[in-house]
Amino acid sequence: MLGITLQVDDTDQYLDLNIDPDLVKDKVEANVIFELVQKSEFKYFFIFDEDIIEAVNNYQSATKNNTSELIEHRIGERRDTQIKFRIVEDQLSAYLTITTGYAGKLPSVKSLLKELNTFGIKRGISKKRLLNLVQQSAQAFPGEVFEELIAKGLAPRVGKSSKLKPLVQNALDRILKPQTMGSTRVDMRNLGEIICVQKDTELLRRMPPTEGRSGFTVGGDIIDAKSGEWVKFKPGDGTVISDGDENLLLADISGMPKFKDQKMWVDNIFTCKGVNVGCGNVNYDGSVLVNGDVTEKMEIHATGDVTINGFVESATIHAGGDIIITEGAMGKVNDSATEYSTSLTSKGSVHVQHGQGLDIHCKGNVTVGRQLAYSRINCGGKVTVGAIDKPNGNIFASTITCQGPVTAGTLGAVSGSNLSIDFSEGFNTLLERIDTLDEFLNKTIHNNNRHLERINLINSKFIPKDMQGRVEEANQLFQIEKQLLAWLQSKSKEMHKTKELYQTDIRLIANKRLYPGVVVKLNNRTWRADREYDRANICFHGHQWHVEPLI
Repeated sequence: MLGITLQVDDTDQYLDLNIDPDLVKDKVEANVIFELVQKSEFKYFFIFDEDIIEAVNNYQSATKNNTSELIEHRIGERRDTQIKFRIVEDQLSAYLTITTGYAGKLPSVKSLLKELNTFGIKRGISKKRLLNLVQQSAQAFPGEVFEELIAKGLAPRVGKSSKLKPLVQNALDRILKPQTMGSTRVDMRNLGEIICVQKDTELLRRMPPTEGRSGFTVGGDIIDAKSGEWVKFKPGDGTVISDGDENLLLADISGMPKFKDQKMWVDNIFTCKGVNVGCGNVNYDGSVLVNGDVTEKMEIHATGDVTINGFVESATIHAGGDIIITEGAMGKVNDSATEYSTSLTSKGSVHVQHGQGLDIHCKGNVTVGRQLAYSRINCGGKVTVGAIDKPNGNIFASTITCQGPVTAGTLGAVSGSNLSIDFSEGFNTLLERIDTLDEFLNKTIHNNNRHLERINLINSKFIPKDMQGRVEEANQLFQIEKQLLAWLQSKSKEMHKTKELYQTDIRLIANKRLYPGVVVKLNNRTWRADREYDRANICFHGHQWHVEPLI
């Protein structure tokens, strides 16, 4: 613009505005100067607005006074990009904030690394993120602000707690593990040797906790790791801690070792070659091992497991643990299917290779190796007929009450004999618990709201000294009630979730075929097979039973 020039000073740092009144032809105003700067090569300089206005005012005064003296004003300057580092309180991360400069020097990765070291940030630096910030600032407009996490420390890792390592095979793992014969065949009758240990056998070792992994801060300081904790080591029944090694558990008696829920114990075992009229009924405080058959009308009562390596016929067996019958069991059923000559009652699970005419009651699962017919099952778990990994056994003409999936190869029979599965009992028990809990929860909420009003009223009043102790006690009781309420609310949510999971989990799975006569029930929701189905999954969702093909 004629008469108006922009130039940097000799230091190349500042921008100067020169106005020659004798040469200026156009009207000079502040917005004209601002526009001139924005169209020039100096548009990225930091501009002093007030100095431009002052220069324009001086020019206007000069024209009024007819003075031709050159007007010079410093109206801008270069400003380098500003960097700021911030380390968070835990010293495990650092941030870099960049404020883009005005025609000034741009930082490089090398210069940033140097500044980081000066600031005390020495470890966990990401050069990739630094480069990204440099590139962003180079393309940004003046004054833009960028912040990036540019360094991470490493938090120390707490060591793992000590572990309990069994030194003998767990008898509980023996269930449903048929032994292989050659490379392709499996002997379903042979579930392996009975696992027994002698007195003073080493059962369990408590492994020491690990030391953990140390960490470091972004400043390079080492953070010491915390070692894991020692788990409690208590001997179960039939075991004792070694006198020479406090981390070693020994068998105190000869018997069957079991390990569950971080606890090892040894069941005392009664062994016999068969249960018949020759030896009489068995009533034993411990586990019973029968290496033979259990004949008609004989009874076995045991507080532990009952393992029978033979056949059971029209007998009664009660076990405080599991019942395992490696061959088969058979009984007689009256015409109305109300009386069964073979009764298997267990507080654990029941496994039988094949069965007919059985009355099974247990709190755990029921597994059948090959086939089950004309039987009654009431269990607290699932029912599986066939190998665990791929159940392909048969079940028909039976009544089942259970709380988990029923899985077999074939459900029902070609003849259309009735196979009834009812999931209602466990569901109704769950509903009763939910109703009881919700009723108690609602009463607690009502009482808590009423107590809150009274506590607030009391606390708002002047409390005499002789009453302050009782008021403090009332406040403490109110806090305890609040904690109880919070626990009840969480428990209620948990129970309602369990209800949903129950409905999701129950199902019938037929890996081969499902025949007419199969009936499944959940309270008043009943499904009956009116035709034959290939590989099917009968599941419950949306308050209805659905048939889905197995792929």
